Amino acid sequence: MSNAWRSVFSFNKYSEIAARALRASLKEDQRVLAEKRGLTSLKYQKWENGQGGQQVLLNPEPETK
Repeated sequence: MSNAWRSVFSFNKYSEIAARALRASLKEDQRVLAEKRGLTSLKYQKWENGQGGQQVLLNPEPETK
C-alpha cells in the first residue's frame, strides 16, 4: 500500500506535490529561502562552424530594485 500513489501520479508529479506541501508548511523566512532554491534557469548557445554564438538566457529573472 506504500506505493498507492503510483496508480494516480508519476514519480515527478508526486515529488512536486510533496515539495509544495513541505514548502507551504515552513515558517515564512525558511519558506522564502526554499522557494528561491526551487527556481531554475536555462541558457542555450547556437554553434556554427565550431564557433559558439551568443548565450541566450531563457526565462530571465526579473530585475530587483
